[in-house]
Amino acid sequence: MTDHDVVVVGAGLAGLHCARTLAAAGLDVRVLEASDAVGGRIRTDVVDDFLVDRGFQLLNPGYPAVRRLVDVEALGLQPFEAGVAARLDDGLQVMAHPLHAPRLAPTTLRAAATRPREVAAVVRWLLPLAQASVGRGRLATRLPDRVDGTLGEALDRAGVDGTIGTVVRRFLAGVLLEDDQSTSAAYALLLVRAFAAGTPGLPAAGMQALPEQLAESLHGRVSLLSPVETIGGEDGRHVLWVAGRRVTCRRLVVATGAREAARLTGGPGRELKGVVTQWFAADEAPSGRALLHVDGRRRATGPVLNTAVVSAAAPSYAPGGQHLVQVSALLGPGRPVPTERELSRHAGELFGASPHRWRSLARYEVPDALPVQLQPFTERRRIVVESGVVLCGDHRDTASIQGALVSGGRAARAVLRSRLLTGSGA
Repeated sequence: MTDHDVVVVGAGLAGLHCARTLAAAGLDVRVLEASDAVGGRIRTDVVDDFLVDRGFQLLNPGYPAVRRLVDVEALGLQPFEAGVAARLDDGLQVMAHPLHAPRLAPTTLRAAATRPREVAAVVRWLLPLAQASVGRGRLATRLPDRVDGTLGEALDRAGVDGTIGTVVRRFLAGVLLEDDQSTSAAYALLLVRAFAAGTPGLPAAGMQALPEQLAESLHGRVSLLSPVETIGGEDGRHVLWVAGRRVTCRRLVVATGAREAARLTGGPGRELKGVVTQWFAADEAPSGRALLHVDGRRRATGPVLNTAVVSAAAPSYAPGGQHLVQVSALLGPGRPVPTERELSRHAGELFGASPHRWRSLARYEVPDALPVQLQPFTERRRIVVESGVVLCGDHRDTASIQGALVSGGRAARAVLRSRLLTGSGA
């Protein structure tokens, strides 16, 4: 039998940040991870000298928790351009943040000048952000009371339609992993503000470099390939069975995904959204732009949420002379799983290039990619369940890297408060 002050189940961002906070407070912490590496849903593989993440994810340095808790400079973040390239019926239209992507400002301004009514509607939708208050390390502490309902309802109220409205909705579909705009309107606005605060990008060594950085201070405290079978209680302590081995602890933190957390604790689950990402190698880049490409036509001609030449933004992801393309689409009940051919055809159409010579490198189907964030918007959910187990993960806060980090900090503080209240020692 092994005994610890605290056991953290799960070595994703939330669990790692929680564990390192508790370790810094002098507690004996053990992290149990079922997989062969830290990171949870954030993992990077090397395939034929390409870096391919398990699902297309970006790190936004504009998130308050990232600015506070992550050494972004050490990650060598390689930014995408702050905008989107939309395939329209009459060609490709680039729309970008005029301050973050000044090189693209003329193109953006020309598009706005031809559609002033559509631009005014987008401004109306964004106006509540001017009244939002911000808390330390949080997306927001308050939004105007009138921001309620779903994203789709909010866009409709503001009159966001036409070409620009279609592009806005398609871009957000890729961010939120949905095509019905059912996410909370308030949460969607806060994400937009986070995008405006920083330009997302990819670490030089892949997205997995982020959790590996968080794990650096936990040397010797993380046990990989250690799946937790059951948890229980005995004599005031938590008891875990890990591959037939008994582990006990005074405090227990479950930092897994929502589905596994529900299995271990018997608590309620949370609806999740899925995505499939296909990675291709190309001898010739289908686009030289470091931009997300979306289908901005009124009727999309395929399943692609977004596609990008990742190596245009992050050269470290591809060997010299080669190019890396990601293509992502939705997964979900009642939705046909798109084939590799369907994805490459639609992506090639969005780029305006032939995909016939692309080589498939990897495909990741991630059914539990993102927790839903329905209205009414709740930034924080209960983290201490009846058994005294503490939960953390982006399913307890906002569905994002920001939410995972904030949740890990909340869980650590809950453990430290309970330790002080009970007088238990380290």
